[in-house]
Amino acid sequence: MRGAALSSSGWLPCVAATLASLALLCLAVALAMTVGEMHIPLQVALQAVGNALFDLGYAVNPIQQGVLVDYRLSRALFAACCGGALAVCGVILQALLRNPLAEPYLLGISAGASTGAVAVMVLGLGGAAVGVSGGALLGAVMALVTVAFLAMGAGGTSERVILSGVAAAQIFNAATATIVTTFASAEQARGVMFWLLGSLGGVRWPDVWLATPVTLAGFAVCLAHARTLDAFTFGEDAAAALGVSVSRVRLVLFGTTAAMTAVMVSIAGAVGFVGLLIPHTVRLVVGPRHSRLLPAALVTGAVFLVLADILSRVLIARQVVPIGVVTALFGAPAFALILTRARRPA
Repeated sequence: MRGAALSSSGWLPCVAATLASLALLCLAVALAMTVGEMHIPLQVALQAVGNALFDLGYAVNPIQQGVLVDYRLSRALFAACCGGALAVCGVILQALLRNPLAEPYLLGISAGASTGAVAVMVLGLGGAAVGVSGGALLGAVMALVTVAFLAMGAGGTSERVILSGVAAAQIFNAATATIVTTFASAEQARGVMFWLLGSLGGVRWPDVWLATPVTLAGFAVCLAHARTLDAFTFGEDAAAALGVSVSRVRLVLFGTTAAMTAVMVSIAGAVGFVGLLIPHTVRLVVGPRHSRLLPAALVTGAVFLVLADILSRVLIARQVVPIGVVTALFGAPAFALILTRARRPA
């Protein structure tokens, strides 16, 4: 009985944090619908959503109805999906590599996805048969292969994997810059370069319908491997001794993170540091067990990126700051702090 009570009490911080994050997410989405060049009261925003979902017949200005439902709500919901997906990817990569600095942006996965997406947008490679998301997925897989190849040649330690990710990111960033400067028109180049900094300005409902199932399916796959990820905490040898098929798990989870990252990058561009900042923040509250960490990271990452998107619209009057710049403002100091703590002797 005592053990059961302890086990039950151990879940209380996780449940409380997740419920609080869900409530905060609803508030953040509601706030996101009211903020912008056209300020719209919260009551009008809720009426517009009621009209769209249940045809309640509230007297909402047609322009405001369109802005709220077709633009702001879709943008906020995609931001939630993107933030949650990237946070989950950060948790997975940190567990598999046993490195607190691992995340899609630093490992070059985002850079590879950007290159693949730009190749489709500018060069038309694959055309409609591949699509921007398909090109981003191929680029992300190529980045993972490049990182694996470089890391194996450098010794294969987790530190070498991070350094290999930095090198791969530079390779793919150079490839992206070459494509844009050589083949893109001036108008294309401006649009692509702004998109590469992270932009939610072009998000519409089809993007939400793509991002939502990818996020939920990827999260389900990762959560199904929660106990296996706990075993990876003690190293691959220890996980194998416990009966874990290390190669299969790594393949499945690396593939899942690549797919999730590719879809988000193909829509929003490279949004960095979410996968680095959120896992460490959430881990302080719910602990290291992945059955608790993954759900909390999903919701907290969603809240973070919705709030970051709001900040991007109000930081400079009448101008939208790229979302990647806003996340970097928070993520770069966190990266420095984590790096300092990682180098500190035990």
